[in-house]
Amino acid sequence: MLNYKRYKANPVLQFPERTWPEKQITKAPIWCSVDLRDGNQALVEPMSVDEKMELFDLLIKLGFKEIEIGFPAASQIEFDFLRQLVAENKIPDDVKVQVLSQCREELIDRTFEAIKGIKNVIFHIYNSTSTLQRDVVFNAEKEEIIEIAKKGTQMVKDRLDRFDGNLQLEYSPESFTGTEVEFALDICTAVQDTWNKATDAPIIFNLPATVEMNTPNVYADQIEWMSTHFKDRENIILSIHPHNDRGTGVAITELGLLAGADRVEGTLLGNGERTGNVDILTIAYNMFSQGVNPELHLEDIKEIVEVCERVTKMPTDARHPYAGELVFTAFSGSHQDAINKGVRAMKDRQNMYWEVPYLPIDPADIGRMYEPVVRINSQSGKGGVAFVMDTVYGYKLPKKMQREFADVVQYISEKQGGEVTPQRIMEAFKSQYLENKEPLTLEYVVIQDSKDTDDTVAVLDFSYNGEKFHSEAEGNGPIDAVKLAIKQCIPELEFTLIDYTEHTLAQSQGSGAKAAAYIEMRDERHGNTTFGVGVSSNITRASIRSLFSAYNRLIAKAKDYV
Repeated sequence: MLNYKRYKANPVLQFPERTWPEKQITKAPIWCSVDLRDGNQALVEPMSVDEKMELFDLLIKLGFKEIEIGFPAASQIEFDFLRQLVAENKIPDDVKVQVLSQCREELIDRTFEAIKGIKNVIFHIYNSTSTLQRDVVFNAEKEEIIEIAKKGTQMVKDRLDRFDGNLQLEYSPESFTGTEVEFALDICTAVQDTWNKATDAPIIFNLPATVEMNTPNVYADQIEWMSTHFKDRENIILSIHPHNDRGTGVAITELGLLAGADRVEGTLLGNGERTGNVDILTIAYNMFSQGVNPELHLEDIKEIVEVCERVTKMPTDARHPYAGELVFTAFSGSHQDAINKGVRAMKDRQNMYWEVPYLPIDPADIGRMYEPVVRINSQSGKGGVAFVMDTVYGYKLPKKMQREFADVVQYISEKQGGEVTPQRIMEAFKSQYLENKEPLTLEYVVIQDSKDTDDTVAVLDFSYNGEKFHSEAEGNGPIDAVKLAIKQCIPELEFTLIDYTEHTLAQSQGSGAKAAAYIEMRDERHGNTTFGVGVSSNITRASIRSLFSAYNRLIAKAKDYV
């Protein structure tokens, strides 16, 4: 048994004045990507300058207006990368570059050297404030910790006249989640007083969940407490920097926004040290799914994943929200059936809102294809097979036929094991229906109006078990006439037509459009029922082909009784 007695619960904040539980996210926060810092530090093999450049270009394309580069004073690669951005004029005028430095004079000087020539900079300083780090790392009193933050702030302020761009100060009480909120407020206020609006830009106070230490509601209480106790709150941007140690990084971010946060620092796909930073994509897509504009260009998740995997050399989990290969995929038969019916209802009702069971958003909205939405294995049912045939190939199988063909596909899955691809499903559809031409084979047919009645005349050549026949009959339509012509030559083929449907194939349009016809027939002698399918650019020919397809399937079934 796990030795749970080695651990103790972290304290919660007594804050009955909280208001965040009744609130709702209605707008996007200020986004700051820290992929080039936290996401890079997390890698076994850190990114090269070229890889950083590719990721930077992607972040700009996605619409990030604040991008943290990292520690240019502590890393030569990050210093060189930042200077290359300047030399190549890669930083748009409306983008702020964020740089990070500890509160040490030589590091602050080196950081100012790195940001020369950049128009808009966020200068981010920090020091650890948690009770644990004060005790075991620094062995320092609260006043000493506050003094570190004040000195760092003053050093940045003293060097403003050497910088010819716009500079905004950001301060983080590192390990905020393990810091008493009263002390966190004291140290932020000390920084605020030291800075004293040294620039016109509002000061950013970043309250990081450096380590998730409790349930998400506790973090929300901490954020709202700070937000309501800051002085001069209107001149402060309250930022959060959540990690994912407890696996609730998304939850604490969303609750933090409800609690008053204005800004979120995170990474694409949640890459970061230990269990990662908060995944900005998930937060943004969650907003999108609720009808809120995330204010990022996230229409092509495939490109985002490809670039991130290439530069980080880290795979994306198949079940990763929105980005994972299988997140819009259903194998379960009941799920597939619900998705199929939901998509059809959307089309029929022309609903302006996306409302499909099990799919919170339309995969196509973020660049995902419909083909993988429903994938077929032995656990799948008629709804899934029907969905694939409809969305991938354009065949709208009659409801009763869906079960019949699903049984065929299930047999294939159980026999071969694992997933049955749409291509394999189509191969089975062709062999079972479209190309099922034995033992009854149509060779030639002419359909014409009767000279004496309102009936239809069918003239056809066909073969049965290799023997050729020529026949002519008159019926109340093309299908009935062909059926009678066959019966005249092969009396034992006593089959009854039960139902007939047809439609234009969705994937064929214009002058080359094709029709699909479906016939349900019953073998009166043996009681078997089956479907036949025919396709042609001529609807009459499609219906006749479906008749022959059904005949051959019933003949094959009748052999089971011999």
